[in-house]
Amino acid sequence: MSGVRVLEAGPRALLVELPCGEDAEAFHAELLRRRAAGELPVREIVPGARTVLLDGVEDRALAGRLRSWTVPPLDRGEAEAVEIPVVYDGPDLADVAEAWGVAVDEVPRLHARTEFRVAFCGFAPGFGYLTGLPGHLSVPRRTTPRTRVPAGALALAGPYTGVYPRTSPGGWQLIGRMPGPEALWDPGREPAALLGPGTRVRFVPAEVRG
Repeated sequence: MSGVRVLEAGPRALLVELPCGEDAEAFHAELLRRRAAGELPVREIVPGARTVLLDGVEDRALAGRLRSWTVPPLDRGEAEAVEIPVVYDGPDLADVAEAWGVAVDEVPRLHARTEFRVAFCGFAPGFGYLTGLPGHLSVPRRTTPRTRVPAGALALAGPYTGVYPRTSPGGWQLIGRMPGPEALWDPGREPAALLGPGTRVRFVPAEVRG
């Protein structure tokens, strides 16, 4: 893979920088495959927007080999998708529709027909940054962030979709919400995060009852 930079990040860690998010996802998937096959003895593999961190690296020659890896394209159909019910009634639907150049009722249709993938996690425990929307549907963050976004809110920012796992401040565009109590983050569950890196996700429109 061209354009790969490998940097030391401490005595036993390497930070791999990739040209774009798609390359980072593919590289992360290849790292997981090789570790599962016993070919990559590292302790932690942590993806980012355009980086992957390897921690617990004992073989210092690994940095040179990483630069010359041939990484296959990302296979988005290898695992069953997690389906998340969502009510598309967010307060920013009209703003997103205007940014997309469509009618308000087209936003849920376009979003729900997209298959997403968790590229990486961050911001808060259980918050996954989901990719999948075409580039022309990127939207800016809100000019003024909200001081309180409820848990389960479905939101967009830049190229990403995300669901807030708990109530917190936030500046993303809110287009919907989860109607049920399913926890995105549960420390008593294994794994604790419902949406871990690499997970395929589909949002299923749900009707409000009662």
